[in-house]
Amino acid sequence: MATQSNEGIRNLAIIAHVDHGKTTLVDALLKQGQVFRPNQVVGELIMDTNPLERERGITILAKNTAVTYGGVKINIIDTPGHADFSGEVERIMNMADGCLLLVDAVDGPMPQTRYVLQQALRQDVKPMVLINKIDRADARIAEVVDLVQDLFLEVVTDSEQLDFPVLFASARHGYAVADLDDPREDMKPLFEAILEYVPPPSIDEEGTLQMLVAALDYDNYIGQIAIGRIFRGGLRAGGSVSVVHSDGEATIHTLEKVFVFRGLERLEVKDPQAGDIVAVSGVKNVSIGDTIADAERPEALPSIEIEEPTVMMTFGVNSSPFMGKEGEFCTSRMLHDRLKRELRTNVSLRVETTSSADEFLVSGRGELHLSILVETMRREKFELQVSRPEPVTKVIDGRVHEPFERLFIETRSDFIGAITENLSDRLASLVDMKSDGDGNVNLEYDIPTRGLIGFRSFFLRATRGNGVMNSVFTGYKPMEGEVKTTVSGVLVASEAGTSVTYGLLNAQGRGSTFVEPGTQVYEGMIIGMHPRDEDIEINVCKEKKLTNMRSSTADIVKRLSPSVKMSLEEQLDFISSDELVEVTPKSYRLRKKELSSLRRHRLRKG
Repeated sequence: MATQSNEGIRNLAIIAHVDHGKTTLVDALLKQGQVFRPNQVVGELIMDTNPLERERGITILAKNTAVTYGGVKINIIDTPGHADFSGEVERIMNMADGCLLLVDAVDGPMPQTRYVLQQALRQDVKPMVLINKIDRADARIAEVVDLVQDLFLEVVTDSEQLDFPVLFASARHGYAVADLDDPREDMKPLFEAILEYVPPPSIDEEGTLQMLVAALDYDNYIGQIAIGRIFRGGLRAGGSVSVVHSDGEATIHTLEKVFVFRGLERLEVKDPQAGDIVAVSGVKNVSIGDTIADAERPEALPSIEIEEPTVMMTFGVNSSPFMGKEGEFCTSRMLHDRLKRELRTNVSLRVETTSSADEFLVSGRGELHLSILVETMRREKFELQVSRPEPVTKVIDGRVHEPFERLFIETRSDFIGAITENLSDRLASLVDMKSDGDGNVNLEYDIPTRGLIGFRSFFLRATRGNGVMNSVFTGYKPMEGEVKTTVSGVLVASEAGTSVTYGLLNAQGRGSTFVEPGTQVYEGMIIGMHPRDEDIEINVCKEKKLTNMRSSTADIVKRLSPSVKMSLEEQLDFISSDELVEVTPKSYRLRKKELSSLRRHRLRKG
């Protein structure tokens, strides 16, 4: 096989833990890569185009861009750092020849730093390391470099991967240096290092077309768009190609348009170079992992291997009395079609049918992975109801196995007691504990995924926000023991209507409320919580007759406590197995699966 290198291209993936500055670094590379006009205002976090990404401050979807330096095109792939979106890292890493590992100069390598680095090195890409945020006053650069070297010694699969360059940068201030004593001016040292250390794509001169689809997009004018790297051969707009699906079936299509990436734009071309990352339209019903090959001699590339999901929950049609009042898409057909569309781009997701035509079992990498999907569908005007997350179990050698995760906690020593007690009830076992002598501790636990469900909200309350937790999936172990969690009862609306101050005041005599005066409620809707292990039915629509009022209602308004507001993730953690979260474009509501009080009573008796 005769091969050659395309010296005019470099394909680089940027990987890191959450909040270590990947997207900010891409901003700096784009601004200094002559992508924008000199007077163009582009802002920050340019690659985070998804509204949810900007709101949460995390990257959810891997994205492509490209800059040109010294006559060489550098394709840059910005990846998520959160473990729940690691499927995004796995599916795009085959497009890269090199990876730039970003490490915070203060935090050093974090749990998900190890995870994304392992994913990259499995694809045999050339690694580079960039220590970011060196401008911070508490940066510990020398110590972090030692920690990075220790990390590589643990995870490399080939001794050649230990030969990596280390650079230093402040992405926010737009400079990188090869040595800490060098002048801190711009990103030129990083561009030079990329050209020197990232190998150009290797191309088979004799083989026919092979392009692996690693991402999908959709355009209202040209339809489905497939994105991937051309491994060999060539393709042309207007030419015929074969799409080889994962089941081996091949279908013929005509390419309509071919694009390459330049900055934030897609530039239409007729004949792209082999080794480049391109986007093509005209191929229908294509999925991630399919191969676009020669029409006459189709040869498939190895499909993308994605690790299995660990958490599942049911997505169902909204069956509450408010169904259809706030959303546009409410039927099971619409819900199923939307979930099937999601499967085409969200490679680490699984969707199964259930015994009910109105419910679907959806499995993903974690609570955040699934809650982002729920939030996305809500913004698309879907109405649905979802259950509490549960672990995905397996039967191995006749025994039930469940997913386990390695939990990493950084907090103050003052909170160790409460955290340790809660985690012991969740079947967690302490693996390691370190203290820095200043009251800060690092804890490391092995814990079943079912024990982690609901822990994040407790952790935030227990540490009063003075803590960071991360977890990484480690494997399956036999299911043993029962997770003990703090049980709290709920206040359930006994009648439909509009909540009033007097009714809510009675409810707050029992516990905390979730709704405010003037809120529409229905029978079976959860309107509050209380500390006892039982459900209390209460009528929050009950008014006090004016004839019984001795004074103005103003004093009642003053006495009414503010309602408790929870995020979607907190609500999913809060509900029990007989409860659901109703999700609409305008509201989240907690409810019982069985709305009728009489039927719930019969079920308890039964």
